[in-house]
Amino acid sequence: MKNTLLRINDVIYLACIWLAGLAVVTMALIIPWGIFARYILGSGAGWPEPVAILLMVVFTFIGAAASYRAGAHMAVTTLTDRMPDNWQPIITLFVQVLMAVICLFMTIWGTKLCIATWNQFMSTLPTLRVGVSYAPIPIGGAITLIFILERLFFGDQSHRRAVNFELLEDSKEAV
Repeated sequence: MKNTLLRINDVIYLACIWLAGLAVVTMALIIPWGIFARYILGSGAGWPEPVAILLMVVFTFIGAAASYRAGAHMAVTTLTDRMPDNWQPIITLFVQVLMAVICLFMTIWGTKLCIATWNQFMSTLPTLRVGVSYAPIPIGGAITLIFILERLFFGDQSHRRAVNFELLEDSKEAV
């Protein structure tokens, strides 16, 4: 059961990395197009800036979930490093519980925000619902919450390889 859950989380983690990476690459292509259209073609397109902002939101919330699991998320440990060693597990648990509360807040209230704004449309992208633009908040919160629970129940997984390619090859041969 543990290995199955860890493999599922590996897939979620890789999906987060790919989604965040694609968001950054797409932003890197869209922003120069907006500049080119405005200053070279003389007619600024209205869509590059709002799309780039939406992609930044995706990158921020989905990328933060992946960086949390990888152990690469920002952490300020100045105070906790100076506390006695026997307090470290208690402080670590307290921090994880606080993180879970924050992620639960993001998931619940982010979902409520998406629902409340679902029937509104963005003025700069009239075919896009405002609720969709807020969707990375509850999704990122829920994914981070999954990774927090994983850390609480199975320990730090940042040292794991996300995919064991030998297992993938074995499963291909079995089919």
